Amino acid sequence: MNVIVERGPFYVRDAESYLETVDVETGNVTTLKTFAHCVEAPNWSKDGARLIYNDYGHIMSYDLETGMIDRIDTGYCVRCNNDHVLSPDGGRIAVSHHTVEDGQSRVYSISLDGGKPSLITPIAPSYLHGWSPDGTTLAYCAERNGEYDVYTIPADGGEEKRLTFEPGLSDGPEYSPGGRYIWFNSVRSGLMQLYRMNADGSEQTRMTNDDRNNWFAHPSPDGGMVAYISYLADEVKPGEHPAGKHVEIRLISSYGGEPRTLVSMYGGQGTLNVNSWSPDSKRLAFVRYKEP
Repeated sequence: MNVIVERGPFYVRDAESYLETVDVETGNVTTLKTFAHCVEAPNWSKDGARLIYNDYGHIMSYDLETGMIDRIDTGYCVRCNNDHVLSPDGGRIAVSHHTVEDGQSRVYSISLDGGKPSLITPIAPSYLHGWSPDGTTLAYCAERNGEYDVYTIPADGGEEKRLTFEPGLSDGPEYSPGGRYIWFNSVRSGLMQLYRMNADGSEQTRMTNDDRNNWFAHPSPDGGMVAYISYLADEVKPGEHPAGKHVEIRLISSYGGEPRTLVSMYGGQGTLNVNSWSPDSKRLAFVRYKEP
């Protein structure tokens, strides 16, 4: 996570940002809201009515019909970063919140109607990315003993399970709609590339093979496509995903194959960290930043 400016309850970038959607068939982009500061990582609500994003450490809700913005009551979790996921039934949100005591990110679960947070990952740092379709399991990236790998844990808390063991960073785990697979990104090939494995960690298979650094695979609800954010290899190191870069939102088939560029933009960290597909798989929500 990149942090630059301390502002209010959390750390944010002072950069004009735009909450936008794109039609995956036509590539047409719609700007919903302009912010004078940085917002990040929209989730699309399960009913298709709202976008959920983080802003100054808080979790916010944007009503797509009215344009009204409300803050979701997350209790003491007011230092949230851009790794947050909605439950399959749409009733809860799991967030990655930086605790006051040590500043480390831990995963908490909270009712989307507001309420007391439940700590899921006592060990830190942990950065949430996926919730299994059956609601039983969370998938996240965590640093343990100097290594960042993919882990899973019961959604109500319990013993965590490590799924990746290759040297170097593995990040961004997200379940396929049927729950059979977990998609993730890893630097094991030298560049950051997308991989897919069975939900138990077996049969880890490389799904992109190009000269770019590819991050955060998001399977569409209908299971047909995977969206991700792609950096030029000569602009970032494989293990970094900073903001303020020329990036592309790309699509590939859920079976792999040649990618298609959907949007070229100025963005990066916070643009597409979490799954932001509309429920009908026709649109993606994302955040773009103003280019200097």
